[in-house]
Amino acid sequence: MADILQQIASNLYDGEDQEVATLVQKALDQGMVPADILSGSFIAGMDEVGKDFKAGDLFVPEVLIAARAMHAGMNILRPLLTESDIPSAGKYLIGTVKGDLHDIGKNLVKMMLEGAGFETIDLGTDVEPAAFVAAVRKHQPKFVGMSALLTTTMVQMKATIEALEEAGLRDSIKIMIGGAPVTEAFAKEIGADAYAPDAATAVDVARNLAI
Repeated sequence: MADILQQIASNLYDGEDQEVATLVQKALDQGMVPADILSGSFIAGMDEVGKDFKAGDLFVPEVLIAARAMHAGMNILRPLLTESDIPSAGKYLIGTVKGDLHDIGKNLVKMMLEGAGFETIDLGTDVEPAAFVAAVRKHQPKFVGMSALLTTTMVQMKATIEALEEAGLRDSIKIMIGGAPVTEAFAKEIGADAYAPDAATAVDVARNLAI
């Protein structure tokens, strides 16, 4: 049983999407529990991807290919996980702030989070503070992640936090920010809970905030 989980994790790492889907179905046919497949292969595989991405052994295209393979397997698992009421690692709302149309970094973070068992809600790009507020009210996430790639749009992170404070929602969530021009010092300055320099670190930071 453990052997097939290792095979799934290995094929996920290599970006073999069809093989991942086939092996996931085979594991289910052998009577494996969906939650065990998720933790023993997807989370394990994406953790390895994240570790090597941080170390500079993998690059963005390879992470995207691994994430595509993960999604091929998740398409089979997700309905079963929903049916079995498996608790997620947490609900994570994510978006690129108002005025910024960059989404590669945000998408990487989202895929790494999904690989780690988080339930993600992607608001897309150019998201106004009011839209973050409305989405927090609607989805009641544990985390809110904001991305900015332009120094000119970083101010919208502060504006969004202020909007969440005014709406009385700030204390119910953990706010994480990231993006090329963003720093740990800026995160503290605007009152965010955490900063992550890359997608793999974002998973570690979210896990720590969840404790």
